[in-house]
Amino acid sequence: MNEALCPCQSTMPYAQCCRPFHTGEQLPQTAEQLMRSRYTAYTRQDIDYIVNTTVPSQQPLLDRKAMQQWAATTRWAGLTIVAHQPQLGKLHSSVEFHAFFDTENGRQSHHERSLFVRMDGRWYFVDPTVPLPTQKAPCLCGSGKKFKYCCGAFDF
Repeated sequence: MNEALCPCQSTMPYAQCCRPFHTGEQLPQTAEQLMRSRYTAYTRQDIDYIVNTTVPSQQPLLDRKAMQQWAATTRWAGLTIVAHQPQLGKLHSSVEFHAFFDTENGRQSHHERSLFVRMDGRWYFVDPTVPLPTQKAPCLCGSGKKFKYCCGAFDF
């Protein structure tokens, strides 16, 4: 498997692309690298990696069982990065992508523009599918700012 091309479609072998992130040998240096490694983790059903790369305050809110089931029953067909905005702010970045999968009705696409935040030197995914703080509550990323002035300032 390590000689095969990485599922994130970087054109690099998995061993040189996402594997070092999955094993903890390296940390993704950009939000795009994190996005690609998360997609690849879904194709490999590595739910621990998906959870561990989500903002820590959101991790207890994730439904691991549903994530595992989705990863296991999806026939992944590729990833296209539409846009990467590396500096939305000092600590924020976004990645717009299409994750393709095959169904009995043909190829489908999950299109998303995701928010990422850099905390303690690491990039994390901000998951919009779990409850977010109210606008006046402290931000989920631990910046000390109110949510509306930090991660909540971005429309995702």
